[in-house]
Amino acid sequence: MMSKKLETIINESIQRANTLRHEYLTLENVLLSLLSDENVREIIEYCGGNLDEMESELNEFIHDESNFSILTEDQIDSLSKQQFVNDELRELARENGITYQPEISMSLQRVIQRAAIHVQSSGKSQILGVNLLVSLFQEKESFALYSLQKQGIERFDVVKAISHGLSSDDEEGGEEIPRIEYVEGEDVSSRSKKGDSFLAKFTINLNEQARENRIDPLVGREEEALRIVQILCRRRKNNPLLVGEAGVGKTAIVEGLAQRIVEEDVPEVLKGTTIFNLDMAALVAGAKFRGDFEQRVKGVIKDLEKLDKDGKKAILFIDEMHTVMGAGATSGGSMDASNLLKPALSRGVVRVIGSTTYAEHRKFIEKDPAFNRRFQKIDIDEPSNEDTIAILKGLKPKFETYHGVKISDNVIKEAVALTSRYLMDRKNPDKSIDAIDEAGALNQIRPEKKKKSSITKKDIEDVVAKMANIPKLTVETTEKDKLKDLNKNLKMLIFGQDHAVDEVSQAIYMAKSGLGDEGKPISSFLFAGPTGVGKTELAKQLANQLGCHLERFDMSEYMEKHSVSKLIGSPPGYVGHDQGGLLTDAVKKNPHSVLLLDEIEKAHVDIYNILLQVMDHGSLTDSQGRTTDFTNTVIIMTTNAGAKEMDSGAIGLAKTSAKNTGKRDQTIKNFFSPEFRNRLDGIVHFDKLSTEYIVKIVEKFVSQLEMKLAAKNIEIVLTEKAKIWLAENGFDEKMGARPIARIIDQKLKKPISTEVLFGKLTQGGKIEVTVEDDELKLLF
Repeated sequence: MMSKKLETIINESIQRANTLRHEYLTLENVLLSLLSDENVREIIEYCGGNLDEMESELNEFIHDESNFSILTEDQIDSLSKQQFVNDELRELARENGITYQPEISMSLQRVIQRAAIHVQSSGKSQILGVNLLVSLFQEKESFALYSLQKQGIERFDVVKAISHGLSSDDEEGGEEIPRIEYVEGEDVSSRSKKGDSFLAKFTINLNEQARENRIDPLVGREEEALRIVQILCRRRKNNPLLVGEAGVGKTAIVEGLAQRIVEEDVPEVLKGTTIFNLDMAALVAGAKFRGDFEQRVKGVIKDLEKLDKDGKKAILFIDEMHTVMGAGATSGGSMDASNLLKPALSRGVVRVIGSTTYAEHRKFIEKDPAFNRRFQKIDIDEPSNEDTIAILKGLKPKFETYHGVKISDNVIKEAVALTSRYLMDRKNPDKSIDAIDEAGALNQIRPEKKKKSSITKKDIEDVVAKMANIPKLTVETTEKDKLKDLNKNLKMLIFGQDHAVDEVSQAIYMAKSGLGDEGKPISSFLFAGPTGVGKTELAKQLANQLGCHLERFDMSEYMEKHSVSKLIGSPPGYVGHDQGGLLTDAVKKNPHSVLLLDEIEKAHVDIYNILLQVMDHGSLTDSQGRTTDFTNTVIIMTTNAGAKEMDSGAIGLAKTSAKNTGKRDQTIKNFFSPEFRNRLDGIVHFDKLSTEYIVKIVEKFVSQLEMKLAAKNIEIVLTEKAKIWLAENGFDEKMGARPIARIIDQKLKKPISTEVLFGKLTQGGKIEVTVEDDELKLLF
């Protein structure tokens, strides 16, 4: 049974034959009506057919009366054998008021019969227009088939379009079009949307982009460009592979080569060459059925070979070359893109330029020697600062036009200098270009009254500071005042260690003034002294005063030899190799920070060795070869080494003797290697706390408690006797200030917490702390 849509199409064909007084209803007449079916039109367009041309040819054929004047004996015999088809069509004509009834041609009857058999065998109930279209391809002598083949449409194309879900629903019944298997021996060499070449669909013509001025000019790189041209001129293996770190300008070199080809500023052998940039995303997108991806790759290769045969020179550029390794392959063992490219690369007919990074080249391409040997590797190094400045000067007009600002040469030099110093994990010219571009964007988003006519050095400094996640590079007035009071503020928080505060403050001043060593951290200190004297506290308060992040590592967790891998990442082959190290990741996340390595003497000696690189060069390379910049960090290591020697012979609170000081220094020398001590900015010795500072420490802890209670609307007042009592009972010469915190917890915080939750302080109140009978007394 025909679908209602197909019945309408047949009626239209009968009406046309009736109007033209044709003796036969032919296949060509029905095909012309089929072209009005949306599903059929979609399939023909998908297969690359030109609907307008087909309609014109079929109309011309149908209106030629000589094609319909004679009824052959074979046709008469066939019509009698296929009477059931005629009867159905005649009945359909009568229902639509058609009195003159053309006879049904033999070819049309065969097409309808084959379509009916196929629909019935596939368990469907209706014949659709696409079923007739597929069945039509077995009528080898018909003009209808000639018309389809003239458009490059084969039966396999139509079958594939239906199988892939194109036009899969009937408008009325929602019935799915049955999948159609191809006839054995049929030519299956087809392509989707044949009207366009594979190159047009899956590549970008760099020459056209250059003509449209959409490519930035190439500045410098003469040696690399000459090497590329030399390899391209080889007879075999004429395929350059550009290998370099991300951001050094690999893609820009190829785009610049296309620009020079358009300008004919190349050797004679490359003039007239077209460079096509392969779009791997487009190549893979939509290739969900087996064979789709391979067909596209082969189509691109064939188009390139055809250009070569026609005398047109072409080069295929594959950016991110490693993406072809494994692209399109499935678990079923189908070939990937690299294996499909190998034969063409060996013949030398197709020339390919690839680009990739060292890491991806090592990970993917080197593992396939057969593929790797077909390319000639060209190392693309990071340009020097001078070359980067020249590149930016060449790009300057583009950025000035786009952002509507002027960019001076001094601003360009400043951008290169600052990015080279503070963005060590990225490469030039990319990072310098980003700084200029972002400075221009910053000016665009300003209010109209604040917009500038030119980019200034201050703009570059602000942009680089944001890119590197560090404070502003230019010390502003407010920050100067803050730095000026750094020493005084620290001494108000750290008691009895004025000499240590002075050393740390001077190191910060020198770094902020720009007189420090640019290739090293801001400062590297070893804080040595007994426990509880303020070593860790000074590091914490320094971070608070500078307004930067404090990153603390308890080095007692790194006592084993293998624990080094926790800081810089596991070596290749071990679990967690791709996760990075705790130390390197922490500094990458917060480049401007105080790095506290607490109790460094408890760490394994191998950890000291990795710190040598940090203190000397301001950088650390992790297990994956990535460099982390430490030049904006303050490194503080604490140790108790030598504290035991300082205790020997000391009585009460007497000052330590010169002999004990010598023992302390010798212990530190014995514990830490000369190369480690030599890279430190200083070893800061912390003294034992004397009784004169203990009351100040008590007041500091009480002040912290007052702030917490004030949030609950509770006031606490301690008498002087209470403070002295806490100082006398909480001070331990050997343990330092930590016992004071414990006695405040026991004598104050514990009883107060009970009253806050269940007693007299639930709604707030006042607490008076006094001393009675040598014990603290709390009055609520």
